[in-house]
Formats: sequence, C-alpha cells, structure tokens
Amino acid sequence: MGRPCVGALLACAAVAASCCGCFQFQGAAAAATPSFGDNFDITGAEDHVKTSPDGQTWYLSLDNKTGVGFQTKQKYLFGWFSMKLKLVGNDSAGVVTAYYMCSDLDAAPERDELDFEFLGNRTGEPYIIQTNVYRSGVGGREMRHSLWFDPTAEFHSYSILWNPKQIVFFVDKVPIREYRNSDKPNRFFPIMKPMYVFSSIWNADDWATRGGLEKTDWTKGPFVSSYSDFTADACAWATGPAPPACAAATGNSWWDQPPAWALDDGQRRDSGWVARNLVIYDYCDDRKRFPAVPEECALRTKTS
Repeated sequence: MGRPCVGALLACAAVAASCCGCFQFQGAAAAATPSFGDNFDITGAEDHVKTSPDGQTWYLSLDNKTGVGFQTKQKYLFGWFSMKLKLVGNDSAGVVTAYYMCSDLDAAPERDELDFEFLGNRTGEPYIIQTNVYRSGVGGREMRHSLWFDPTAEFHSYSILWNPKQIVFFVDKVPIREYRNSDKPNRFFPIMKPMYVFSSIWNADDWATRGGLEKTDWTKGPFVSSYSDFTADACAWATGPAPPACAAATGNSWWDQPPAWALDDGQRRDSGWVARNLVIYDYCDDRKRFPAVPEECALRTKTS
C-alpha cells in the first residue's frame, strides 16, 4: 500500500518547523518537554502505571481486574495536542486504548469530546483506529481507518488540531480526518467548552473487535500501552469565571491564524490518499443510520 507522504510531508519531516506550509509542526517544535507527571494525574489504579527513569514515558496496563488512565491537570480551548503512543502488541482483541479530549471529568450528558480510539485485534490482524466528535453530548460522528504501519512496533504520533475553523486528526503528521466549521456555524462543532486531555486502556470486548465476537484473552495479559512526548501548544484555561485572553479570536497563536484554518495542498493530497486507501467506515456514507446526509459532511475539503 505504501506510505501516504505524497505531498509536502516528506520534506517537512526533515525540516520540522520550516516545513513548506505544514502549519501543524510549528507548535510541536517550539514546545518544552516537561515530564508526564508535570502534565497529568493518574485516574484509576496507580499500581497499573509505570514510568521510565527519566519520567518521559508512561506505561498503562490492563488486566482482568481493572484498567487505568490519566488526564491533564489543565483544560484547554483550541490549540495543537500531540502524543506518541505504542499500542498493545500481539493478541489485543477486546482491548481499547483511548486518547481523547473531553470537557468533563466523566461522561456528562452535555459534554464536548474529540476521540482517538485504538481497537485491538487478534494476532496478525491490523489495528483499527476510530475517531469521533461530540457536541453537547451528541456524538455518532464515527470514522474508522486502518493504518499503513504496525502501531505496536514503535512509537507513532497522534495529534489533534482544534481551532474555531476546523478540527483535524493527524497520524504521524498525516491528516486522516478533517471536521470543519463554517460561517453558518456547524451545529455539531465543539467550540465553546474547554477540554482536558485523557488517555486510558480498558476492556471493551462487548463491541471493540468484530462487533464483540472476539473476546479478550486474559491469558495474554497484562496488556500494556506506552506514551511519551506529550505536547499542548494551546490556550490554557485557568480556573475562574473569566476566559483567558487567548480564547478570543485574536489570531495571535499560530493555530488560530489563516494557514491553520484549512488543509494546505500537500495535506489535501495526503488526505485524499487516506480516503482512497484506509477508510473502513464513514458515518457520512451510512444511510441506515443517517437517511439524510448529516449537514456537516458537506463542509469537507475536496481532496485529490
């Protein structure tokens, strides 16, 4: 199948922040690298988390008793969010590793949310990556993709660009999904609520692998996912009633300037390659669930 670096991405990988219009790399190149403990609190069983000696890598484990997760200490409204993950290897059927943003600390009925979910599979079968968007508790905007590499062999970056104009999900700097707003606002575009960044590993063998037909084999556990290099070049939302100045549409941050409002030419070519080769499911094409095409589907950028 080949790797989808058909546009500007090959050159960008070599020159990072000076990357021929690849706006999303600027923040990642400029941000400092604090330890995971500086950014996150553990949620769940602390004995299911291990940390590398330098504090830069976390390992979350799932067994037949419990999973575990973490969340940022800070909320954010808009920005660039990136994490490197190495997923559970070998037989991971039923196991879900989630990396997502959410406006609430629990599944509140009016939450906004942006999701990466990595759906495990039997040994030798590929991982599936599912993305979803929620606005005020309404989701159902799932897309599923295969990947062009083995996500269990080494670390890969998974990133979200979020500004008032668009949300873009990236894998290794390749845009796999674009979710746009418009001048006539997309009613399903999350724009008002700051969000935490979360990750977790958990058992979902009632639905995750082949619709729940493949169950978790606990004899293969514990199941471990690994995390490093978190970056949040974003508008941090401090506690208090007044929003921070960066929440206004000032255009002072790179992720809120015109180059970050739409995919560039190279990204459109990469996005088109993904659409032709890697999409497994797209809610915009599902007439059983949506007899009328959801209105935001018409906002997608046409790719080549």
